[in-house]
Amino acid sequence: LEGGAEAEIADLKDKLLRSLADNENTIRRAKREREDTAKYAAANFARDMLTVADNLHRALDAAPESLSEGDDQTKGFLEGIDLTSRELLSVLERHGIKKISPVGEKFNHDRHEALFEVPTSDMEPGMVVQVIEDGFIIHDRLLRAAKVGVSKAIMAPETNDGEEVNENS
Repeated sequence: LEGGAEAEIADLKDKLLRSLADNENTIRRAKREREDTAKYAAANFARDMLTVADNLHRALDAAPESLSEGDDQTKGFLEGIDLTSRELLSVLERHGIKKISPVGEKFNHDRHEALFEVPTSDMEPGMVVQVIEDGFIIHDRLLRAAKVGVSKAIMAPETNDGEEVNENS
C-alpha cells in the first residue's frame, strides 16, 4: 500500500504542478490580450479619422497656388486647413499611429499596395517611386497600406521576329 500511496502522491503532485502552470499561462495570456485590446482599441476609429486626414490633404492639394498669394483672409483659411491637418497627424501620432511614406523603399506587399508600375532606369525594379495614399501603422501593426507606384525595368524594344533591337546598328 505504501508504494501505491507514494505513486498516487507523485501523480497528484504532478497534476497540481501542471494545473498551476496552466493557470499561470492563462493569466499571462489574459494580461497580453487585455494589453492588446487597450493598445489597438482605437484602430477602427483611427482608420475612420484617416479619411478626414486624407480629405484635408486633398483640399490643400486642390487649392490653386494663386489662393495662397491672395488676400489675408484666404491665406489664413488655407493656413488653418494646413494647421488642422498637421495637428490631426500629431494627435494620431501621440496615440501610436504613424504615417509611413515609403518613397525610395523596396516594395513590401505587407505594407504597400501597388496600384501601377513605372518603367524607369533611375531606380532598380521593385522600388516605391510614388505614393498615391499614405499608409499608417498603429504601434507595430499595419492600419492602412500605402497605395503606391512601383518601379519596373525598361524593356528593350523588340523587332518583328522577337530579337532585341541594338541601338548602335
